Amino acid sequence: MIENKLKNKLLVRQNGGITMITITDLRKEVKEGDWTNAFKKAVETLVSQGGGTLYVPAGCYYTHSIQLKSNITLYLEAGAVLDFTDDIENYEVISMEFEGIAGTMYKPLIYASEEENVSVVGQGRINGNGKRWWEESKNFPHKRPYLVCFDRCKHVRLEGVTLENSPVWTVHPIYCDDVVIHGVKIKNPADSPNTDGIDPDSSKNIRISDCIIDVGDDCIAIKSGTEDTPKKMPCENITITNCNMLHGHGGVVIGSEMSGGVRNITISNCVFQETDRGIRLKTRRKRGSIMENMVSENIVMDKVMCPFVFNMYYYCGAGGKEKHVWDKAAYPLDETTPAIRDIMISNILVTSATAAAGFMYGLAEQPIENIRFSNCSIRMVSDGKPATPAMMAQLEPMQGDGFFLRNVKGICFSNVHITGVKGEVINTDETVDITVS
Repeated sequence: MIENKLKNKLLVRQNGGITMITITDLRKEVKEGDWTNAFKKAVETLVSQGGGTLYVPAGCYYTHSIQLKSNITLYLEAGAVLDFTDDIENYEVISMEFEGIAGTMYKPLIYASEEENVSVVGQGRINGNGKRWWEESKNFPHKRPYLVCFDRCKHVRLEGVTLENSPVWTVHPIYCDDVVIHGVKIKNPADSPNTDGIDPDSSKNIRISDCIIDVGDDCIAIKSGTEDTPKKMPCENITITNCNMLHGHGGVVIGSEMSGGVRNITISNCVFQETDRGIRLKTRRKRGSIMENMVSENIVMDKVMCPFVFNMYYYCGAGGKEKHVWDKAAYPLDETTPAIRDIMISNILVTSATAAAGFMYGLAEQPIENIRFSNCSIRMVSDGKPATPAMMAQLEPMQGDGFFLRNVKGICFSNVHITGVKGEVINTDETVDITVS
């Protein structure tokens, strides 16, 4: 039985104790086509009822940021479009981390902070209108906003919606616990800067499944802060499955922000198409902590520059040109020395790679440890454009190379077939402990 009643001048529908507000019932709150106030009023009313569903029917809704609260579901009907304004000057500014560094940011377009049981679901679209953000970013006093951000939240669900034209990272769960991202489509132009798809950051118990991610930067990037991050927490217990990843600098990327540690990652049944790199791990001295326990299996990669890149001399970002970043000499081990270990990769089909079959470069003082490849087929193409597999200093472009390995301890290749290599199938030196069967 559905009861209709007027509460706080809003039409609230209650069905079995579940409160629902339809955003179009708040037309009186809309001024000159700006739905910002209507969404704010709807959320406030749902909070007063203990939560419920904010229902958005088909149509276009022009708005500034929408901040969600505990026990609220934002439901977008098929044909519904949240069209976020690029009226940058009127965006609220908040304190927020970006790339592990505390600072100020324009408020994320869909945002929840310290909330529980928050959901964004449905078949509609969320358009970040990122073009102005991308073109004028150097002129803004604050960082560009995330499209969807859950900050210190528990029990989060993002399902079914299409996300497009994000100003910067598209989906950013940070310091969260229990996040489900399912059936989401993400589309940002291939040349849009820093528009990562999904970036779990210092969070745990995350499942990403059945998503299509086509972006201008990393498709999925797992992070846990830098040496400058005020609160270092691990990113752990993450499952990525049945996803299709296109373009972007990497399919699944770990780092370079990993100062809180990254562990227990499973990647399975995915397709990477025309991503620069496939599985990509990156860190450097002073970042500290450990990246460990990753399983990657049943993956197809097509037209990638380099399928596997593990780089401990990553030079991008602040301080990337300092000597400790590029120096190949051995440094003393301490708590700021990062580590990469215990990586299992199996049942991988690479149909066409251009630069190299794989690139792994550990630190002289801290080799990459315990890497196992099994049942992999990698085909190099002869007409690929030369490129540098890893972002590190003093690295020459490669074309049609095999596995390039330096400072790797305990790497095993079992039933791995590589074809079309121009030179050595496996390029090693005395710093590599290798088993081939």
